[in-house]
Amino acid sequence: MQLEIPGLLVGHWTEPQALTGVTVIVLPDGAVASGEVRGGAPATREFALLDPQCLVDKVDAVVLSGGSAFGLAAADGVVVALEESGRGFPTAAGFVPIVVAMSLYDLNVGSSEIRPDRAAGEAAFAAADISPPTGRVGAGTGATINKWQGKTPKGPRPGGLGIATVRRGELIVTAIVAVNAAGDVEDGAKTGDVGIAEAISDGTFGGWPDRSEVFANTTIGAVVTNSILDKSECLVVAQGAHDGLARAVTPPHQRTDGDAFVAAATGEVEAHVDDVRLSAMVAVEKAVRSGVGTLGD
Repeated sequence: MQLEIPGLLVGHWTEPQALTGVTVIVLPDGAVASGEVRGGAPATREFALLDPQCLVDKVDAVVLSGGSAFGLAAADGVVVALEESGRGFPTAAGFVPIVVAMSLYDLNVGSSEIRPDRAAGEAAFAAADISPPTGRVGAGTGATINKWQGKTPKGPRPGGLGIATVRRGELIVTAIVAVNAAGDVEDGAKTGDVGIAEAISDGTFGGWPDRSEVFANTTIGAVVTNSILDKSECLVVAQGAHDGLARAVTPPHQRTDGDAFVAAATGEVEAHVDDVRLSAMVAVEKAVRSGVGTLGD
């Protein structure tokens, strides 16, 4: 995957034995950002400052990690690396890097004793470039989906990390998503299966399955655009990102998901915020499906 937005870099740290990892999204200097949580069980760091009412409007990096709340420690390594490079919010005592972090729950796969830490965050930051791999890497290494189906033949299966870009003229919108949903990512057009939503609609849905792993969830990600947006408009784009998640995952945004998205704008191209939001919705849906291998050819 070749990133198309100038200055945008993505790097991974992957632990294949413990099945966990970190993905660092390094934003171009001066990127404005906001975000929104719609899941009921988030694990986040610095998310409150994304509120348009808060002072800081620029974010230096976004960290996606496994390890649940323990994995938020990976952001420490990114903060240190950014400080060494001279980036951050200017204060009287020097620059303070602004790093927003989100974690997903993967402690029930691989080893729960090995979790992303400061060193993992530093390694992912150092690996950041314009051609990051996707799939079972970084924050998507230990991701799974469809836990709500319980331990059935259609139950939990691998998730992953997906990246997708949508272009409309000069406007570019890129989504980076670690998919670890309680719900399922369906592709009825490809498999011929009747999906959950269709079954509910036609009255054939048999009721809630045995959700035996309902706490092992959360889909997290970032949408980055080259458009000129203020902080409030970035919040609108983050809401569109959640719409894209809802188009790909059924059911989305459950109380046991910590679904959260950051939206960042690099300020290069004039675009209407509604156009950017629509592109974000499509990019996130594509990224989710590609991350778990259901994107059609």
